[in-house]
Amino acid sequence: MTDSPDAESRFLEQLGQRVRTTRALRGMSRKVLAKVSGISERYIAQLESGKGNVSIVLLRRVSDAMGAHLEDLLPSADPTPDWQMFRDLLRKATPAQIAQAKDVLAGGSASAPRRAPFCGIALIGLRGAGKSTLGKILAKKVGWSFVELNKEVEQQNGLSVAEIIALYGQEGFRRMEQAALQQLLARNELMVLATGGGIVSEPLTFDQILSSFYTIWLKAEPEEHMARVRRQGDLRPMADDRSAMAELRNILLSREPLYSRATAVVDTAGLSVDAAAARLIDAVRPVLQNEARSFGLRSVAL
Repeated sequence: MTDSPDAESRFLEQLGQRVRTTRALRGMSRKVLAKVSGISERYIAQLESGKGNVSIVLLRRVSDAMGAHLEDLLPSADPTPDWQMFRDLLRKATPAQIAQAKDVLAGGSASAPRRAPFCGIALIGLRGAGKSTLGKILAKKVGWSFVELNKEVEQQNGLSVAEIIALYGQEGFRRMEQAALQQLLARNELMVLATGGGIVSEPLTFDQILSSFYTIWLKAEPEEHMARVRRQGDLRPMADDRSAMAELRNILLSREPLYSRATAVVDTAGLSVDAAAARLIDAVRPVLQNEARSFGLRSVAL
């Protein structure tokens, strides 16, 4: 029995929406996706609009270009919002860990999960949110080290982010990003961490950030993000794209539900650097006091 034309149309529309959302999570413009996948921009536009009856081979090329799993693009009823994270954990689990997980899911008992060590403050958000500028100010104020995760990736691999993506693709970069984060956590020192804007697209890495850091979403208006990025002279990955603002809005819209998982939100819209820094310091004051009491950390006067 075959699906009705209406059901097929709905499937293609949902498929197009998933491709568009995944592309936005990766921060890729349609032009960049077309270049990396070797598929015409017009065809990708048709696919995203629900009018492209794409073959499985071409869909695989699209997913590979975005560093995504093919199954993530196919419309389905995911059992939980954390499904991708669970799936990736299972792929990396040992047979013993899988057996333990099966026992727990079947109603067995397990020891209470341990709280991840507190590693400091992590800042998330789009490029131009002020993560580096405000992060440095905050780190100096509290006396911790300031770390930019992308620079750690570059230092550990001897390549720029652009070179890594060109050589190994989005998936390769995400693997290196996760490895760099693990090395940072192994230092066992407090830090203010500025993450890349697309870190939320990698479930395991983002979950590690959320569990190890007090996470703050630095939020601003799309126009402010674009203006700040232009002042930095950095338009990747949307250089020379006349629809750059539309692409940026699409990226922000797709990532908002994930950014919203942060413990706190600091809206910097319309604020000067000093005013935004003061708002950020106010946001972290309670957690610093709480962690100092809980773990005997040195109290920080803010």
